Amino acid sequence: MRVLLAGGRALADLVLPRTCAGCAVPGAVLCRRCALLLTRPRLAQPRRHPPGFPPTVAAGGYAGPVRPAVLAFKEHGRAELAAPLGTALALAAAAVLTGAPPGAGPVLLVPVPSSAAAVRRRGRDHVRELAEAAAAELRAAGVPARTAQLLGRAPGRRVRDSAGLDAAQRRANLAGRFRALPPRAGLPPGCRLVLVDDVVTSGATLTEAARALRDTPTRRADTPVLAAVVAATPRRARAAGTPVPAGAFTVRG
Repeated sequence: MRVLLAGGRALADLVLPRTCAGCAVPGAVLCRRCALLLTRPRLAQPRRHPPGFPPTVAAGGYAGPVRPAVLAFKEHGRAELAAPLGTALALAAAAVLTGAPPGAGPVLLVPVPSSAAAVRRRGRDHVRELAEAAAAELRAAGVPARTAQLLGRAPGRRVRDSAGLDAAQRRANLAGRFRALPPRAGLPPGCRLVLVDDVVTSGATLTEAARALRDTPTRRADTPVLAAVVAATPRRARAAGTPVPAGAFTVRG
């Protein structure tokens, strides 16, 4: 199978020469310069911190070449970016774990579930792909990590498009969106739960996902719920006197 996949990739490169998804330079799927933009983990906090927002680290800012790279992976079928973006996500997860109490159990990466409609439209669950790649990267670094499907979409809960909504409206729109799924064999003792997603903007999705995850059956009260993302939308520079846009996100270096 690996030989077939390698052959397929080689053929694809002949037909469609590979270019960097960030800057379009021919060569690697994500060139070294663009990849370096995702090697600077930083604490991400909403300007208006929603109650219950989990401690979150982003591998980089959702700006410049990072933005087209994430969109190419998420919306344009460039699944080969799972490796470099998964590496970035693993870095963010490792960074956020440094601020949590040490645990004797594994690190469980919990993908924020996409809607069924989004999965059908894309033909894949891109957040799960990122989580799998990040877990493999962490294991290669000696960290006991695996993915865990502990969240699902609440049945019958319709969510409107959040475009144009302010932070409070987004939180109201997402309330009850997720539900905790019971672990098949319970949560391992001493585990740490890390929500993972591609991008954080207002923090409303991670806040709602963390709320549901804290309700996971058999979860101990002292089991931390953290979050890691590939990139966080940075705060835009504003002219003096310009009102702060609702839901703007602060990335602290």
